[in-house]
Amino acid sequence: MSSHDVVITGIGLVSSLGEGPDAHWRKLAQPGLSPVLESGRFAPYTVHPLPEIDWNLQIAKRGDQRQMETWQRLGTYTAGLALDDAGIKGNDELCTTMDMVVAAGGGERDEAVDADIMAASESRNDRDVLLNEKLTTELRPTLFLAQLSNLLAGNISIVHKVTGSSRTFMGEEGAGVSAVETAASRIRSGQSTHILVGGAFQTEHSDMLLGYELAGYLHRGPWKPVWQRQGADGGGVVSGSGGAFLVLEQREHAIARGRKIYAELGSVVSGRARRRLGGLDTEIATLLRQAGLPKGDLLAMSGASGAHAATAAEKTSFDANPAIAARGFSTLTGHMKEAQFPFAVALAALAVDRKAAYPVFDAAAEKPFEGVPKSVLATAVGYHQFEGMALVNAA
Repeated sequence: MSSHDVVITGIGLVSSLGEGPDAHWRKLAQPGLSPVLESGRFAPYTVHPLPEIDWNLQIAKRGDQRQMETWQRLGTYTAGLALDDAGIKGNDELCTTMDMVVAAGGGERDEAVDADIMAASESRNDRDVLLNEKLTTELRPTLFLAQLSNLLAGNISIVHKVTGSSRTFMGEEGAGVSAVETAASRIRSGQSTHILVGGAFQTEHSDMLLGYELAGYLHRGPWKPVWQRQGADGGGVVSGSGGAFLVLEQREHAIARGRKIYAELGSVVSGRARRRLGGLDTEIATLLRQAGLPKGDLLAMSGASGAHAATAAEKTSFDANPAIAARGFSTLTGHMKEAQFPFAVALAALAVDRKAAYPVFDAAAEKPFEGVPKSVLATAVGYHQFEGMALVNAA
């Protein structure tokens, strides 16, 4: 045990299951829980939608809310939940010295402007002129037809007064892995004492679904659990709206201010397999070795997306290690891209803190876990690229 151990003292969660760590624990600890699904609005695709949220609870100024699209509001709201949970929100001394690492995508585009440009291009041949006209009249204040990725971190700083250093990573699940990995490294090295880290994803937007489907990744037809989509129509991914933020601290910093510690964040490892050359199975096995898994049975919170090749490779790796009892939480939340890995780490921390394992989320593909989980593995094998794992231990 070291004073520079990385510990988790705050958790903010939002998904189709509700908001906050307690709500998620109550739901996910119920055997046989059914997912919340929306299958009509974006047919033939199914999504896990956001729950009803009172944005005023974490974003007090209506002006701040109005200038954010849902993705930014969701991330800022979830970050506020984590800060509240850690007892940091409203503490100027802690907020001004707090660093931040955010995983973000490209932001939501203005679909009305995109549609207007497409419609106008059907009747005009001077498309260069057309684009210049639209760029001079329809641009957002960000000088972009979407939102800049670092706007989420900027809005968290504005709303919650978190004004230490700030970093934003892009790259889907890889962004979430890199964000957690970087935050943990800064704390271990003594560069930071407390960090806000996480991400958010709003899938109920046509351009977000388009990003998946252009490469054929979305599952079509009736919903199935994440491990059972092999051979089904489409690419296997069922996406979900949600966010996950964590407050990470040096152990001595958390103890000095008398905060509850959920869990210790152990090793965080990452890789990028050359999947076209068939290297994913080997990369997952390598990460499992690098993670320093404890002896005995191990609960794993898997961020498996359902994407056929990636999910099959992860399942094969788990099946080859009989000590691992995996829980594919995307079955109940959907795939949340940048927020996927922070969400997995948060769920792992809750299991360690509550001294209880989650029941199987898919009785046909997952096995029970007996006993008290003292360590839980969190994984994110990207639906397209990048792989990451973290070991979450009892505090």
